This record gives sequence, structure tokens and C-alpha cells, in this order.
Amino acid sequence: MRLATWNINSVRLRIDLVARLTAEAKPDILCLQETKAAEPVFPFDALREMGWRHIHATGMKGYNGVAILSRRPFVGTEVRDWCGRADARHAMVTLSGGIEIHNFYVPAGGDVPDPERNDKFAHKLRFLDEVTAWFTARKRPGNRFILMGDLNIAPLEADVWSHKQLLRVVSHTPVEVERLARLQVSHDWIDAVRKFSSPDEKLYSWWSYRARDWAAADKGRRLDHVWVTFAGVLQGIT
Repeated sequence: MRLATWNINSVRLRIDLVARLTAEAKPDILCLQETKAAEPVFPFDALREMGWRHIHATGMKGYNGVAILSRRPFVGTEVRDWCGRADARHAMVTLSGGIEIHNFYVPAGGDVPDPERNDKFAHKLRFLDEVTAWFTARKRPGNRFILMGDLNIAPLEADVWSHKQLLRVVSHTPVEVERLARLQVSHDWIDAVRKFSSPDEKLYSWWSYRARDWAAADKGRRLDHVWVTFAGVLQGIT
């Protein structure tokens, strides 16, 4: 099973890129975040023409939104809300065999890494705390869970272009990294991407669009993640 996750920043604007990714990478599961499309305008037909026969999506007009596209049928679907907000940040599906796939779009957190001065940062921390508590309560031996999405945190030093310069920048601050670590132990999650690469290897999934030449500068961060709850699944994931 080949998995892919992508903060697409508007699925309708980038539908041609979805077609290209589908044709070239041939994923079995594609999780999209920041789709910016409420269900009435979500491009279900265009995606089904690409071969995505099974789609679970929730979204808002011009804001947030997550979708799970699959070549395998769903035996269950759910949308969960966090922090008392119905803001389309978590969708989940169950596949045959009891595999649950969770697609998350964690709040970015604004620019000031202080929950007392920045409500967006406080929301991010509350969101992570609630999700951690939920998975902790659901922890059972034999659970077959996969968590993917834009978690908006780069936890390791090699996940950012400069550990020292980003320690006070939202996405790599110690308080966020600590919160993500709590989430990771809530269900003994395995960072699948780092299972296939050294923790010291520089690895990014996001580069600022504000950079004049992002490729040359290569100032990236690994904000997008794929986690699994059991080591055996890694044998069949790429």
C-alpha cells in the first residue's frame, strides 16, 4: 500500500497537479489538507475520473478542509471536531482488516509562540492535547492505525534548515516539539518516514512560498508526517 499526504492549499486550483501525482506516484491512499472546498463544490467527479473511487471529505469555503482519497473501499468514515470548533481538521476512515486512517490538519499557530499573547498558538496546543488524550484513551494492543497529514511541527533538529535559528519560530519551538512527542507516545506511534531515513539526515516537506528562490535557498521544514501504530505495517508501506 502506497501512502501520500499533501497540504494542497486549494484542491480545485490544483486539480491538475492531483492528476499528475496520481498518474506518476500511483498512491493507493492520498490524504489532502487545506482543501478549501465545502462538500457542495468539492471536485468529487474529477477525482473519480482519475481512479479515486472512494472519497471521504469535509471542508469549509476558502478555509481548512481535509480529504482521504482511496483505491480501496471504506467500511467506515467519520469526521471529528476538536476544541469545540467544526473547522474540518480531522477526517478518518476504516479499511477492511480494521486499518484506521486519520488525516489531520493541525492548526499552524500564528506567528507568536506564546499562548498568553496569541490565541492561535493557544488553539494549536489545546488541539494537540485533546488529540493526545483521545488516542491515549483508545490505545489497545493490536490497533492498526495510520496517522497522516500536516501536523505543522518539525520535531527533529534535522527536520529544519537551522535548529538554532528556528527555536523561537512557530513550528519548531520546544513547547510544540514536546507536545508532539506526547502525541507520539500516546499510542506508541512510529514515525514511518524516519524509519526509512537517518534521524540526522536533513529532510523537509515544506518550503516558504515567500522565498525568492526556495529551491536554491533550501530553507525547509518537515511539517508533514506519516505515523503508524505497529511495525508490521512498515513492510508494506512506501
